[in-house]
Amino acid sequence: MIKQRISSFLLLFSLFFLLYVFYKSEIFWEGNKRNYYLIYYFISILLIFYSVILFFVGKKIREYLLISTLSVIFALYLSEGYITIQDLSNSNLKINKEKRKKIKIYEKTTGKKYDQRTQSEIYKDLKKKDNKITISYLPYSNIKKKNDFFPLSGVSNIKTIMCNENGYYAIYNSDRYGFNNPDKEWDQSEIEYLLVGDSYLQGYCVNRPNDMTSVLRKLSNKSALNLGLGGNGPLIQYAGLREYLKPKVKKIIWIYFEGNDIENLSKELDNPILNKYLTDYNHSQRLLFKQKKIDLYAQKFIDKAVNEAKSPEFNFLYFIKLSKIRGILNKFLPEKNQPQRNVIQIPKEFIEVLKQAQSLAIENNSKIYFVYLPHDNRFFEDYDDTNYFLVKKIVKELKIDLIDIKEIFENEKDPMLYYPFEIGGHLNEKGYNRVANIIFDNTKD
Repeated sequence: MIKQRISSFLLLFSLFFLLYVFYKSEIFWEGNKRNYYLIYYFISILLIFYSVILFFVGKKIREYLLISTLSVIFALYLSEGYITIQDLSNSNLKINKEKRKKIKIYEKTTGKKYDQRTQSEIYKDLKKKDNKITISYLPYSNIKKKNDFFPLSGVSNIKTIMCNENGYYAIYNSDRYGFNNPDKEWDQSEIEYLLVGDSYLQGYCVNRPNDMTSVLRKLSNKSALNLGLGGNGPLIQYAGLREYLKPKVKKIIWIYFEGNDIENLSKELDNPILNKYLTDYNHSQRLLFKQKKIDLYAQKFIDKAVNEAKSPEFNFLYFIKLSKIRGILNKFLPEKNQPQRNVIQIPKEFIEVLKQAQSLAIENNSKIYFVYLPHDNRFFEDYDDTNYFLVKKIVKELKIDLIDIKEIFENEKDPMLYYPFEIGGHLNEKGYNRVANIIFDNTKD
């Protein structure tokens, strides 16, 4: 009886697996990665046949087959566990090596102690001394929640802890809407620059006035507003424009990061509130008048996240999916079946987002510029340029002015000088200064 139930479970699992493979291949990826999923189609069909056969073989044979199957499954997960432990160990060694290098350089060059606390730890420490302090709230963290509104900013008028990639925690005083600006910028009658983007624009992980927007203010001696927050993808950026764009903004600077903007957009499109900005041109949450609600929501979210902070090192779902084993097996697949690296299909909605952003700029008598920021990985490993050329093509076809930071960095002697300790991450002070200067030079009247 038990063996019959196991056979039934195996059949149901096999059918579910086939449906899942079909969904990923034909619906999620719209058939564009079918070659990659062929092997999984084959495995799922093989499992179905195997499950059906179990119902018709003799009791003894069924017993042997089930024992063999369970032994194989056990061996696979044992191997997955071993590889995972090894990878975590190697990863920690690499992290510790990099961290030791950072500590040595920072303490030698500055004479200061490298702050080794986690973000949660420094928040708790500083909170004891000053209650009016918080952590930077990232709208993207709200992407899967079903609420009656979607905040696009952080907690307002408060000392805000960002991050540490340069030896110290960057901290800024947020403005009246929870962004990284001196509050007085919102009182200007004319805005020279309004910038939208993600963590690079927010200023990870440097203090004002070393972030990109502050440098632009200094170079131009004119006003500039920063609407950037970590994790923002193209749809959140566009929604931010819709909610916070002021009259008499001369230049809109759209910061695009090749590392994750397309991936973020794919997830943003699943949020009904965000999606409405794309489907209804008149849609607005009237966030300018809901800052108290945003403050309460964001702070509640932050406090909960701090209290529930856990090590992100082990991913149980990846373990269940045998991700390590599959990664090894993928190496033996034919070239056409290999999973794509650094390439995520550009949704058609990306074009629509840029079109609508451009229309909004024209309506506001503003000029829009598209700034292409490179991933630091491309400067020390092979990087697939498929999406780079596609994005450039889209921007040029829309007749939006393109500022290609990737191309400029690649033509410089050592672009890694622009990243913390020449190791990588977000930009350092020198990097933000360089990008701001490039933007300024390409947007002068």
